[in-house]
Amino acid sequence: MASLSSLHPPIGARKTPKRVGRGPGSGHGKTSSRGHKGLKARSGGRRGAGFEGGQMPLQRRLPKRGFTNIFKIEYQIVNVADLSTFESQTVVTASVLQEAGKIKSLKKPVKVLGQGDISVPLTIKADKFSKTARQKITGAGGNVEEGTS
Repeated sequence: MASLSSLHPPIGARKTPKRVGRGPGSGHGKTSSRGHKGLKARSGGRRGAGFEGGQMPLQRRLPKRGFTNIFKIEYQIVNVADLSTFESQTVVTASVLQEAGKIKSLKKPVKVLGQGDISVPLTIKADKFSKTARQKITGAGGNVEEGTS
């Protein structure tokens, strides 16, 4: 069995590197196989990412449209129909909605929309309510508390 000190790669697996800049007798002297002048002859002479040989690069040819509003508030939407599964007189908060699997995160605000019907009187605490959702909840005998979730 061979020891670690005697291991070596098979013959032909490793190629000896080209030795450049070692005089005219080597055939790779003077310009070290880089040719005369030009970008590739210089140290650090690499073309930038997206360089297309002087042609206008793709990222500059494509049109720029619109913008991203960094102040946009992304609400988690819960419909009135989703709330009808809760027991009567329940106080529904964001944490209760998360436990029931109606919303994913407690970090994002909750908005209740008026799609569907509700017949159970509930106290619902959320960040926003649509007009129809507010009417349907109060019409069923429930309470709406906005701004707290």
